[in-house]
Amino acid sequence: MFDSKNESALQTTGSGQETGVSSSSSSAHSGDTIESIDSAAGHDAADGELERCSTHHSMGPDMPVEPMSSVVEIPDEVYDRMPPHRKLIIVFLLSFCSFLAPISSTSVLAATPEVADEYDTTGTIINIVNALYMLCMGISPMFWGPLSQVYGRRMITLVTAVGFLACSIGTALAPNLGAFFVFRLLTAFEGTSFILVGAAVIGDMYRPTERGTATGWFLSGTLVGPALGPFIGGIIVTYTSWRVIFWLQTGLAGVAAIGSYFLLPETIYHKKIDDLVGYSGSAKVKVVLGMVNPWRVLRLWEYPNLTLTGLSSAALIWNMYSLLTPIRYVLNPRYNLTTPLQGGLFYLAPGCGYLVGTFMGGRYADHVVKKYIKKRGTRVPEDRLYSALPFQGIVIPGCVLIYGWCVEKDVGGIPLTVVVLFVQGVAQLFCFPAYNTYCLDVMPGRGAEVIGGNYVIRYLFACVGTAVVLPAIEGIGVGWFSTISALYVFAGAVCAYVAIKRGKTWRTEIDAKRRRRARSARNKLREKEMNSELVGEANLPRDAADGIMGSDSVNDATQERSLTTPGALKKEEV
Repeated sequence: MFDSKNESALQTTGSGQETGVSSSSSSAHSGDTIESIDSAAGHDAADGELERCSTHHSMGPDMPVEPMSSVVEIPDEVYDRMPPHRKLIIVFLLSFCSFLAPISSTSVLAATPEVADEYDTTGTIINIVNALYMLCMGISPMFWGPLSQVYGRRMITLVTAVGFLACSIGTALAPNLGAFFVFRLLTAFEGTSFILVGAAVIGDMYRPTERGTATGWFLSGTLVGPALGPFIGGIIVTYTSWRVIFWLQTGLAGVAAIGSYFLLPETIYHKKIDDLVGYSGSAKVKVVLGMVNPWRVLRLWEYPNLTLTGLSSAALIWNMYSLLTPIRYVLNPRYNLTTPLQGGLFYLAPGCGYLVGTFMGGRYADHVVKKYIKKRGTRVPEDRLYSALPFQGIVIPGCVLIYGWCVEKDVGGIPLTVVVLFVQGVAQLFCFPAYNTYCLDVMPGRGAEVIGGNYVIRYLFACVGTAVVLPAIEGIGVGWFSTISALYVFAGAVCAYVAIKRGKTWRTEIDAKRRRRARSARNKLREKEMNSELVGEANLPRDAADGIMGSDSVNDATQERSLTTPGALKKEEV
């Protein structure tokens, strides 16, 4: 699984605890305030477990459960725990898993009239269900991100794979609109974990200079899914029942669950639950609830660079879903197409663009990173965003404008429409790897939470785009709506540029602010504990107080409060 020469030397104490010292510095170093991680393997490679690390950040109840710096130094040997061929197998598995939730989001688009007829409702109601599907995809990263940091990638992937499988069966069998509605939303909630955890796994396995390429391959599933879904749905609806769409989804979910069980190891190098050894049951539950609190994800928006890159990513997702959602309603009547299959063929153009972009977009992002490392002599996470600027600032807005106004004015016909959809698909795969990998690079050790916050913004905008696109096109026309989308995509490029120029400064300032806030909170907690102890002693007779202070229960409590290691305390006082 990993070479023995890269393992850290371990010493085992009499209590069975392991301590380790890393022999190499991290490739995650970016010149910012850095907190180190000591390497500590819990199992040998032969045991089927990858090496894990301990941060010593949460060794006592009076310590924060998270590092106060945005950058944690990770030993370079962490990325050599698996041979390259096994990494590739995992990337392709995760790409397949990440294909499921997005394809489910759009496969029903081609069957919207048929689903509406079955449940005696309107296409507008079904589109609202699809918009709420996006809303659940936006909400769920707030939960799966922290959970995967605490309990690991493998457990979360397996749990959600089984849940996605069960909800797919429920959707296929839904007897009424209410059941269809509930199972669709639960499918979205479960399925988004594949996208989130998959990106985090890539951060666990690959060095920052290698992640772009791996992320490009991984994102091929995420982006091809929405484009391929309506095409597959169109074929199914043309020849059989719309319920077959969800039975096919069930079969694919079963393959994902089985593949994850047999092929996906635990890749995280530090489970936060490992920091809570020695906690009592109630104290452990309290700290874990804090660790998995969804607010942890939203609180990262305190960093302006993360908020701006989230808006940049959201602009691309808005554009993608506002293009894909109305194709059957806009292009079928424009080009006199009469069947779902004919309309579904248009989705192949952006889908092929995403596939072609897979071969180039991630590699280009890594190339840009290496170029700036040579130029600066060090790696700055924001440098990666340069690779997205020309495509998001020029290529995609231009394609969207051409598409919208040519359809509006009936110019160019089907060939021009197909070419423009293809080119903008390629351009998106030059942008998404940069943003996804930036989320992994900018806060090593918290990648799942950072990318979770990014996906929250993305899919909330996808929800809005899916909900408003048809009414907007009916109201102002496809040309003007495309103009609005193009302006938003361009504004996203501006946000990315500002993040490039100011990102490092913002991270340093917010890190310092968070450390001051943590020290203040810790001091107040200690003062409160001291005051409560003094009040308790003052209210007791002297002999009773002496007896209690000498009891085993108080000694245990004192011992529990002193779990903080000297190294951790010194680190937090910096």
